[in-house]
Amino acid sequence: MATVYLGLGSNLGDRKQNLSRALELMSQKLDIEKLSSIYETEPEGFTQQPLFLNAVCRISTEMDPEELLEFIKDIEYQLGRRPSFPNAPRPVDIDILFYDDRIVNSQALIIPHPRLAQRAFVLVPLAEIGPEAVNPANGVPVSQLVKNLSSVDGVNKWADAKEFNFRRYDV
Repeated sequence: MATVYLGLGSNLGDRKQNLSRALELMSQKLDIEKLSSIYETEPEGFTQQPLFLNAVCRISTEMDPEELLEFIKDIEYQLGRRPSFPNAPRPVDIDILFYDDRIVNSQALIIPHPRLAQRAFVLVPLAEIGPEAVNPANGVPVSQLVKNLSSVDGVNKWADAKEFNFRRYDV
C-alpha cells in the first residue's frame, strides 16, 4: 500500500458539499486515513473569482500513480469540473501532492506537485497532518517548507475536520 497526500479545493457552488462529496467518492476505492482542517483561501493566478475551501488528506492505496490520477480526475468530472483556462474557478480540484517517496515526471503527471513549495494553501493543511512528510524532490520536510514561505496570509482556518462532519476519517 502506498501512502499518498492529496490536496482538495473548491470555490464554485456549495464548497463544503463539494469537498464532502469528493471525499465520499474517494472513500469508495481509497482508504482515507487522516483529514486536515478546512481552510478558506484566496485564489492564486486568476484572482477575480470566489474564495476557495482547501484541505489535505492522507490516503493509502494500491493504485499506481497513473490509476490514481485517472480515478480522481473522474471524481472531478462527476462533480462538475470541466476543462477551462489555468487557475479557473472550479467545483472541485484534487491534486496528488506526494505518492510515497516517488518522483514521477510524465506528460500526464508530475509528483511531487510542481508548485507545492510555493503554495501556502496546500502547505498549511499538509503540515497540520503530515509535518514529517518529506518532499522526495529535494529532501525537505513539510514542516520546513512551511517555514520557508514568505507568507501564509490569505490562508484562514474555516472549520475543524470534526466540525465539517467527516465522521469516517481520523482528524
